[in-house]
Amino acid sequence: MSAKELPTPEEMQAMAEVDLKNIDTSNLIDIEQVKIRTELPQEERIADYIHQIKNPYCYISHGVAVKISFTGKCTLEESLNRCISL
Repeated sequence: MSAKELPTPEEMQAMAEVDLKNIDTSNLIDIEQVKIRTELPQEERIADYIHQIKNPYCYISHGVAVKISFTGKCTLEESLNRCISL
């Protein structure tokens, strides 16, 4: 995945399936270090966010390893679209 392309569905699924219990947390990105580049078009902004965070399902927040998941109708992509759209 380059800095300006979105991961494939298979890559996203692999990221979602990561078990936080079996991950080296020193490899996780601190979400406080991620910068949303509002000057980019929406799709590039999302791709840039994913490129920075490495795995949007697992990251560090305030010193704590976080694993997120989605149930129901909302997907990560839909959530990112809502959060990053300005």
